[in-house]
Amino acid sequence: MGDVTPASLPPILLVLGDEELLATRAVSEAVARARAVDPDVDVREYQAGSVAVGEIGEMLSPSLFGGRRVLVLRSGQDTRKDLSAALLAYAKNPDPDVQLVVLHLGGGKGKAFADGLRAAGATVVPAAKLKGHRERVAFVRDEIRRNGGKCADDAAEALIAAVGNDLRELAAACSQLVADTDGRIDAETVSRYYRGRVEVTGFTVADATMVGDIPGALEALRWALHVGVDPVPIADALADGVRTVARVASAGRGSAYQLASTLGMPPWKIERAQRQGRGWTPEGLVVAMRAAAECNAAVKGGADDRAYALERAVFSVAAARQGGAR
Repeated sequence: MGDVTPASLPPILLVLGDEELLATRAVSEAVARARAVDPDVDVREYQAGSVAVGEIGEMLSPSLFGGRRVLVLRSGQDTRKDLSAALLAYAKNPDPDVQLVVLHLGGGKGKAFADGLRAAGATVVPAAKLKGHRERVAFVRDEIRRNGGKCADDAAEALIAAVGNDLRELAAACSQLVADTDGRIDAETVSRYYRGRVEVTGFTVADATMVGDIPGALEALRWALHVGVDPVPIADALADGVRTVARVASAGRGSAYQLASTLGMPPWKIERAQRQGRGWTPEGLVVAMRAAAECNAAVKGGADDRAYALERAVFSVAAARQGGAR
């Protein structure tokens, strides 16, 4: 984080864009920097559409008791005119002990407010969704660097091919790769890492179970346990597989891209769930959810034989698909 001083904290931070991971991270980093200056900093959060001008005014005015404050204003695009006017007036002469962090989706709605903050000298943190492949490659390279590693473009491309485009999943994969290797990551490292794990992740077990492939699911499960994969993520993956198919099935028809924003899932995950959902009925999914929940409870509750609990869940979920087949 380097040396953080009160002077290095921007009085107004405008987090502009609709990528949740980047916006959340910008807020966390702003709060962490403020805490580095003052461990007792007072952090308050408000929703721009529902907070009263007086309430914000009180928090922005110089405090009788001193102390640093961070005010996080979410959904800045919903700011009403009176609040917008008050904040833009404040922005011309902000209190040095207060940091105002405004999150704004960055579209046409509430644009004048965002433009006004920028004109008043707010520090802008871009948090827009990454549009193209090149931006995702740059994101992966930065992520690896953030975690203390190094990677070239071809390694970043290989990771995107293995994991998909969802930023949260890419960020998690980058952190995992650096933790499990010496940090110098090339395309061969990515290929070896994912090839070595392809038969042994909980998702492989879940994917085979959801399409009724019992022999494939049991083989993957036994191999995963043999090479030391923890039973908990396998149980989680199974529960996630059933839940995802149920959510996608209940969302009705539509392309993966249309459903992505409604369901808050990456399109590739929706496409996979649509494929896996063929042959399931709502009744079958209810039975499968119950079986996955029982398995989760047994595995996390320290059942004597966690491998048996997982095997039983594979049989139960696959049977729920066959039993409910139309």
